[in-house]
Amino acid sequence: MQEAISHIEKEALDAIHDAEALDTLEAIRVRFLGKKGELTDILKGVSSLPAAEKPKVGQAVNQVKRTIMAKLDEKLEAIKQDLLEAELTSQTIDVSMPGRNSNVGHRHPISQVRERIIGYFSALGFDVLTGPEVETEFYNFEALNIPSHHPARAMHDTFYFGDDRLLRTHTSPVQVRSMASEETKPPFRLIAPGRVYRRDSDVTHTPMFHQLEGLLIDTQEQAVNMAHLKGVLEDFFAFFFKKTVPLRFRPSYFPFTEPSAEVDIQCTSCDGEGCRVCSFTGWLEVLGCGMVHPNVLESVNLSPDEYQGWAFGLGIDRLAMLYYGIDDLRKMFEHHIDFLKQF
Repeated sequence: MQEAISHIEKEALDAIHDAEALDTLEAIRVRFLGKKGELTDILKGVSSLPAAEKPKVGQAVNQVKRTIMAKLDEKLEAIKQDLLEAELTSQTIDVSMPGRNSNVGHRHPISQVRERIIGYFSALGFDVLTGPEVETEFYNFEALNIPSHHPARAMHDTFYFGDDRLLRTHTSPVQVRSMASEETKPPFRLIAPGRVYRRDSDVTHTPMFHQLEGLLIDTQEQAVNMAHLKGVLEDFFAFFFKKTVPLRFRPSYFPFTEPSAEVDIQCTSCDGEGCRVCSFTGWLEVLGCGMVHPNVLESVNLSPDEYQGWAFGLGIDRLAMLYYGIDDLRKMFEHHIDFLKQF
């Protein structure tokens, strides 16, 4: 029996020494140490031996098992190290090669235009305000001289939640909230950029879009009139487009301003000659404006006899389309990286 054990030990150690792969080592372990292995078979036969032989054989088998397991672990580590070195050798890094460029993102074209507009009006002393996108009918309509029966409400195609809640259709409620606050007093110089929502979708409209409203309120003694508003807008568009841009004011109607006007700029694509962008008219509508309606001032407890002011509202997305020459507004919200990389 001792000779058989010694023979198994020598055979196992020779096999471990010659092994060059992990699966070969596993096969050796199963052959000699597994449930049906050669050493296991010897242990199963110990019960038939004389009582004096049993301890000797058991101790010899356990000693050989420990020796084989130690050599298996030693060989396992050696093979793993060889495999690692081979992998590192095959993946050698050429330090003389130029490094890979990391992809650095940039601001969305609408964000760039938004910041450009904010930068201009901030330099004039206008405060930048934000407000809730879920509004009440009072702040979104009634405080702006648009009561429930007013036909102007049909122009907005509003998303309603019920219980006097809706997605704001413009950023004017931000100005109303600021004027109505007990913490702020005139004069007001405010701009309110942000997301607004209307049920509309085509090449120049999306259900969610970005607006910026401007407001200036001061006493009657100050030169707060349409001429002042016209001067500010002319200077703004010259700054924005980096060139003098002719403007024209067309009489219009807005319930929150009186008098009111639509403002057109000369087409920046054809310089007024007429093209597809301006429908061959030479002009592009860009914003609405006017003098703040007395009813709006009264809704925030300001006397129209003491205060007056002007307001305007423009589409940030619309200006981004004109500035970058984008022909479909929806492209800016479809998240195509190749498109956005252009800006």
